[in-house]
Amino acid sequence: MPTEIFSDAENQLIDECFAFAKALVKDAGELVKEGYSKSNDDMGIVEKEAKWDMVTDYDKKTEAFLIGAISARYPDHKFIAEESEATNSALTDNPTWIIDPIDGTNNFIRHIPFVAISVAFVWKREICLGIVYNPILNDFYSARLGTGAYLNGKQIHCNKLEKLEDATLGHEVSFLRVQKHRERNAKQVLAFASAAQGFRSFGSCCISLTFVARGTLDGYQISELYAWDIAAAVLLIREAGGYCCKPDGSPIDLMDPKIICGATKELCDALVKLNKEALGL
Repeated sequence: MPTEIFSDAENQLIDECFAFAKALVKDAGELVKEGYSKSNDDMGIVEKEAKWDMVTDYDKKTEAFLIGAISARYPDHKFIAEESEATNSALTDNPTWIIDPIDGTNNFIRHIPFVAISVAFVWKREICLGIVYNPILNDFYSARLGTGAYLNGKQIHCNKLEKLEDATLGHEVSFLRVQKHRERNAKQVLAFASAAQGFRSFGSCCISLTFVARGTLDGYQISELYAWDIAAAVLLIREAGGYCCKPDGSPIDLMDPKIICGATKELCDALVKLNKEALGL
């Protein structure tokens, strides 16, 4: 148990938040399932920045439900959330919830079942709690700092794989659609896919990271992110025995969330080296 960072009273509050959040996220999953069952005409789809960046009424409804319930119970807590710009702020030492109501919105719109609700609780800049829930496939991931990572109540672990040539890796090839990101992502995709045993793209950062935590993938790299894309899943990977860092090998920064993760430290280091070589760094 991570008792050195937090007092007994603070650890008790974290445990209370964990129990509360697990029940709340499962309730939020009902909203996501409702939206998933709708036709595109009934989802309330809106284009944000471009054709590749969409939002639906259910993204907004789910986030409002989560923030409303947490605020009612913990009125002094802060939020960093995808669809509520008024809640977004710099990360501080204050108790903060980091929320992505539907990660994989394009999958959601296309009725591809790789979608997830992601909720993390960060205090003193430490990720204390992480929950990622795919209500379509009923995959409920949860982690409490220092106590392991779980899928539907069963403890999960990253693979103990060290060699790049034996690994199955993940990346989001959809970023090739975005001109300002295209060249860098093309170099990364070519390098990672050429070096690994297998290469996959699932259209959801949260889902891909949970796959590393459960041993379905061995590593993952992506840069075009926000805190809500990675916060909960980073804790899952760490608690499952894996490693996460920035692409240059430095520690993860939730407010500058570029990420490379690997099932082992050796594999993570190999991915960092490969990424630097691909980009000529």
